[in-house]
Amino acid sequence: MRKFFKQIHIWLSIPFGLVISITCFTGAMLIFETEITESVQRDLYYVDSVDGEPMLLPELLSRVEPTLEEGQRITGVTISDDPTRTYKVNLSQPKRAAIYVDQYSGEVLGQAERLEFFRTMFLLHRWLMDERPEDNNAIFWGKMIVGVSTLMFVVILISGIVIWVPKSIKAWKNRSKITVTKGWHRFWYDLHVAGGIYATLLLLAMALTGLTWSFEWYREDFYKLFGVELAEQSKTAAKPESGDAAQRARAGHAGRDAEKRVDASPYIAWDAAYRNVRNVVGDDARITLSEGSASVSLSGWGNQRASDKYLFDDATGEITSTELYADSDPSRKIRGWIFSVHVGNWAGLLTRILWFLAAMIGATLPLTGYYLWIKRKFFRRAA
Repeated sequence: MRKFFKQIHIWLSIPFGLVISITCFTGAMLIFETEITESVQRDLYYVDSVDGEPMLLPELLSRVEPTLEEGQRITGVTISDDPTRTYKVNLSQPKRAAIYVDQYSGEVLGQAERLEFFRTMFLLHRWLMDERPEDNNAIFWGKMIVGVSTLMFVVILISGIVIWVPKSIKAWKNRSKITVTKGWHRFWYDLHVAGGIYATLLLLAMALTGLTWSFEWYREDFYKLFGVELAEQSKTAAKPESGDAAQRARAGHAGRDAEKRVDASPYIAWDAAYRNVRNVVGDDARITLSEGSASVSLSGWGNQRASDKYLFDDATGEITSTELYADSDPSRKIRGWIFSVHVGNWAGLLTRILWFLAAMIGATLPLTGYYLWIKRKFFRRAA
């Protein structure tokens, strides 16, 4: 049985190893993208000085509107609990576009752009630099190759565990340490054997969650493990969360007399809603305002995309209803958990460092495996 798993381990690693190395390495590079980007572009994300109280949203956002390109509009604003962080003004296009504004001076600091290095890392990680085909029925080869390689990686990791299991305590000790004083060959062997076993569980977590973005059939079965049918998940994803409730809230106030509106600008209501929500949740929360709703990000361990939603009257800013994350449907929770486990941010900096190290080891495993296989296959010393 051990010999069988060894053959599987070798002959799957040979064709898929290079793609696995690329996927692991690029994934490791993306783990600290936010911190590196904010360090390089610090002027966008942090104000020069905290001077007095922030400007009111109507005045602040009115300074942003003239700077927008044709077709763009403001869809929301994210306000951090850190007074030194700038306001992030979300835009309608392109996807995930945002402008950063100094909330104390009103200065529009500029639009955030992904650093070219991380853009390349992301495209390699997801699609091997391939472009999504215009025809939805066409095969997306880059996505397919990464998905199949990741699936084979799961088999390789499991077979590696079977091969690694030692027969004695002495062998256990030898296979659990990395030696740096007995030559390069022994170092590469130990890095492959011991390093691989240390990183296996984390690599499996990354691979098993990552596959949900590669194959619909896998995603459907993965959700079923948690009692969520794909139809329910798709329905939730296709319709913005809180959409019906927000629509009902807006409709309920549509008949209000015009004189009850403080101003024609929706930002008056946003500003009032922000203060109302802040009174409920306190100062230690990041709040994102958009039409009819305010999202409050939840801090702590677990799903890093978890948030409570407060619906408000888009004329007055009065809170009309609350949708707590704890009461949300399972598909919303699972989506956030999948992402948090995949990138390793579910327990803060500690798990992100562990995920980074595991991904870097994962990138070396095929390379050290190639080295050991070639040396044994073609450079074996004559007896």
